[in-house]
Amino acid sequence: MSESTVKLGLVGCGRIAQVAHLPALEKADGVELVVVCDPSEDVARAVAGRHGIGSYVTESAAVFENGQVEAVLIAAPDRFHSTLAEAALRAGKHVLVEKPLASGAAEAARLVGLQAETGLTVQVGSMKRHDPGLSFARDFIVSGRLGQVRSFAAWYRIGSIRPGVEVTLFPRLFADERVRGVEAGFKADRPRYLLATHGAHVFDTLRFLLGEVHTVTAIHREFGRDQAWSVLVTLKSGAVGTIGIGVDVPGDGAEGIEVFGSEGQLRVDTHFPFFRRASDVHAYSARVGAFTVPVFDDTNAYERQIEAFARAVRGEGPADPTAADGLEAVRLIEAVAASSASGETVTL
Repeated sequence: MSESTVKLGLVGCGRIAQVAHLPALEKADGVELVVVCDPSEDVARAVAGRHGIGSYVTESAAVFENGQVEAVLIAAPDRFHSTLAEAALRAGKHVLVEKPLASGAAEAARLVGLQAETGLTVQVGSMKRHDPGLSFARDFIVSGRLGQVRSFAAWYRIGSIRPGVEVTLFPRLFADERVRGVEAGFKADRPRYLLATHGAHVFDTLRFLLGEVHTVTAIHREFGRDQAWSVLVTLKSGAVGTIGIGVDVPGDGAEGIEVFGSEGQLRVDTHFPFFRRASDVHAYSARVGAFTVPVFDDTNAYERQIEAFARAVRGEGPADPTAADGLEAVRLIEAVAASSASGETVTL
């Protein structure tokens, strides 16, 4: 490890850490994991042993007080994100925090202010910005090859076969059954939990590709465990579009967006993230009169995310997405929830 390697502490050794972040950290350039933390000593010990980490602790304060640690990756449950991120910043640590940034916009805004006050790096774990297919799509739009964006349709569906796919792809997970029971209680409010955890991705991707949202008008329906949202969106650019979110639909899942402009069209199909595949992109430009279908090699968005964070800590690039981006995603989650509850259009 060189002197430029960022020394990292991991706070939260649950499911997302074990299946996504830890495998990425084993391969990522520019970062070294020096300590892991989980409230369950059994889980912390097991994870440290599997990944050859020399130190594990059960209190997040021990990570924040560790003089060797320069930055922290917060992969604890959603409701702890803002509290842990604030504690890390006040301890002088750079922060990569899983999405959503906070449980509410007021909490997220405080983190934006604290980041500005400390000057430390804060990056939100919306790793799809580091999917090279989505990056290509954004460049295609920003470059003007699509022309003026006029309309779009985005979709995000979790299918009923997902648990079986996860069993196939995931390693054996270390878990504390007592903790798992507590977390199940917090996830029992399915509309609130699912809109936050999945909406955070959808809304950040929308802003990443197309810019700021002006209004949302949302409808939510609940069919037992199945949840569905349909959202009519207007952008500040004047474009109009729709977002559909469905959870536990029969069969396969899907995620993507189609965008239509004055000089072309664009379709992005994003794969289940643990396939480690870049999004498939079909981009048509009337100027050329042909479709472009790019092919990528380096496609692990989680690995690319942590490498981008390490560069940002060293001042070699921007945090992406920023705390301010995380705030806007939380505002959109709240706006869709408010609109679906009231039946009214919400202006951001």
